[in-house]
Amino acid sequence: MKISIVGLHKAFESRIRLGIMSALAVNDMLDFNSLKEFLEITDGNLASHIKALEKEAFIGVEKSFVGKKPNTRYYITKEGRKAFDRHLESLEKFLKSRKLV
Repeated sequence: MKISIVGLHKAFESRIRLGIMSALAVNDMLDFNSLKEFLEITDGNLASHIKALEKEAFIGVEKSFVGKKPNTRYYITKEGRKAFDRHLESLEKFLKSRKLV
């Protein structure tokens, strides 16, 4: 049986990247610490996955200061939302159309 995974985006293969995109899809913006706590991962791990999603232009960054402390917040871009929605639609189609025996 031939299995088609057309439409699934390689950038979302990682559970962490999938988690970042899912969190940002339902929130306007989230700061670094909120994402880290939500996903229960280390600073370095989150930073590397954020960098990969930024490189794809799927998420944007807004840096500011809260008092004297830096605050970095992330949001999903229009391109990121389109790619993520296509990925989810493809995954849903795949799951509905394929039943392995």
